[in-house]
Amino acid sequence: MPQPVTFPTHVRRDAARGLLCLCLAASTPAMASDEAFELWLAPSIRAPLDDNTGVRLETAQRLRNSNDGRPDTYFARLWASQQISRHVAVEGAIERRVNDGGRDETRLLQQVVAEHGIFRNRLRLEQRFIDGSAQTGWRLRPEVGVRIDLGRDAKWFFRADAEFFFTLQATAPGGQTGFTEQRSQAGIGHRFTPHVSASLSYKRVQAIRPGRADVVGHIPMIHMDYRF
Repeated sequence: MPQPVTFPTHVRRDAARGLLCLCLAASTPAMASDEAFELWLAPSIRAPLDDNTGVRLETAQRLRNSNDGRPDTYFARLWASQQISRHVAVEGAIERRVNDGGRDETRLLQQVVAEHGIFRNRLRLEQRFIDGSAQTGWRLRPEVGVRIDLGRDAKWFFRADAEFFFTLQATAPGGQTGFTEQRSQAGIGHRFTPHVSASLSYKRVQAIRPGRADVVGHIPMIHMDYRF
């Protein structure tokens, strides 16, 4: 396995500050926006198949305020990952998403993940199949971020990222396309054992709505991960 790249403390600190600013200000706030508050839980489990291949199961529970008409969302996503070089992996997944009070959805996802030192970059393509809709949605989701170990024992870590959503084809004729959403987050995590870690992040989600006020979500996100 490749050895992690380490940086002097002041370099890591400056990088963390820089990307935190990027994530919290990556999208310019709309002149007017509707504010929304949510809570996201994201347990996951992963297992290696060999030195370069692995699988992981991601789940999520996204709890929203029912008064604003947005349904709670629950999903399970099964990934297969193949490391093709020291810094690059290709991955594919199938996902089933349940929208409580809305139409459910199945997704297929393909992505390339590049990691070098503290930097994490990802390019994801997804196909969306909404129950009752005859048109497949296509969406491109690039993401840039950092993950920085804190302290000599590296049990604590900082992570931040910014993700951009480009809808290539809407899930219904005449639906919105182009730049439709931006997400950014920053948070702190802890490795309790070699197998168990957890993190707490603040996530900001801005849904772009031409001709109307954007919807801006403010989300505490709790992520838990178990590795075999």
